[in-house]
Amino acid sequence: MSKKVSEKDFERTLSFRIKQWLDGSRDLLLDNVEMKPQKPFTEDKITVIKRRKEKKQTFEKVYDLKNNPEVRIFRKVYRIFSVLFCLFLVTMLLTAVSNLPSFGNASNPVNNEVSERYIENGLQETGAVNLVTGMILDYRAFDTLGESHVLFIATCTVLILLRIDGDKKGRSGMGYSMENDRIYEPKNDIILQTVARILVPPIFIFGIYIILCGHLGPGGGFSGGAVIGAGLILYLNAFGFEKTERFFTQKTYRRTSFCALACYALAKSYSFYTGANHIESVIPLGTPGAILSSGLILILNICVGIVVAGTMYTFYVMFRKGAY
Repeated sequence: MSKKVSEKDFERTLSFRIKQWLDGSRDLLLDNVEMKPQKPFTEDKITVIKRRKEKKQTFEKVYDLKNNPEVRIFRKVYRIFSVLFCLFLVTMLLTAVSNLPSFGNASNPVNNEVSERYIENGLQETGAVNLVTGMILDYRAFDTLGESHVLFIATCTVLILLRIDGDKKGRSGMGYSMENDRIYEPKNDIILQTVARILVPPIFIFGIYIILCGHLGPGGGFSGGAVIGAGLILYLNAFGFEKTERFFTQKTYRRTSFCALACYALAKSYSFYTGANHIESVIPLGTPGAILSSGLILILNICVGIVVAGTMYTFYVMFRKGAY
C-alpha cells in the first residue's frame, strides 16, 4: 500500500515535473540548455595603468630608445615609407581600374575574340573535346599552375600551424601518436566500416575515371581529385589513421604533391617555350575523342588531381584533430 505524500513533497519529485511537462505548464529543458550570458571581463583602472607602465618600461629596457638613435631613426623612416608605399599602391590600383574597359561593352575582347577563339579553334589547337578543360589546361594553364601551388602552400601552412607531434611511444605519418588516435577517433562503428568497404573502391575508381576522361567530357583534375579526397576521408573515418597510413602518410602527400607540381611545371614550361618561339611541339595531339589525346592535358589533369586529393585529405586531418 503506497504512502500518501504531502503536496510540497510531491512537487519536488520527478513525477510532478513530468506531469507539468505533459500538461505543457513547464518546459523541462528551460534554463538547462540555454547559454547563460557571461559577465564582461573588467579590470580596475589601477591594474590597467600598472600594466601599461610595465609594458612601457619593458619596451624601453629592451630597445633603449633614449641611448639608441638608430632605432628612433628606423621607426621614423619606417613610418614614412609605409605611408608612401600605401599611397603608391592605391595610385597604381586606381590607375589600373580607370584604364579597364567598361563592363559589358560588346567591343571588349572577352565578349568576342577570346570566346570565339576558344570555341572555333579549341578542338584543333588543344585536341580536347571538352573545351573547358582545353581552356583551363592549355590556354590558361599558367593560371592553373598558380592555383595548384596555392593549394600546396595553403596545406603546408596548415601543417605548420596545426601540427601535432607524436609522443615517445611512437609517431604516425601525420605527426600523431597511436594513443591519441584511439582517444580522438574511435573506430568501432561496424555499419560505417561495412559501408566504407563497399563504397570506397568505387569512389576511387570513379575519381580516377573523372580525371582520365576530363579532356573528353565533364570532369578533370579538380573534380576527380575532390572525389578521391572524399574517398580518403571516408576510409579514415571508418578505419582510423593506423590503417589509412599504411598507404597514405604525410611523406606520401609531400612526395606526390611535389612530383605532381614539378611534372606540371616542366610540362607547361616546354609548351610555353615552344609556343613563344613558334616551334612545333613533338607531342602529338592525337585523335580527338580517344583517351590518349589532347597532348599534355591528360598528364596535367593527373597532376592536378593528385594535388587536390592530397589537399582535401590533409586539410580534413589537421582541422579534425586540431592542436593541443
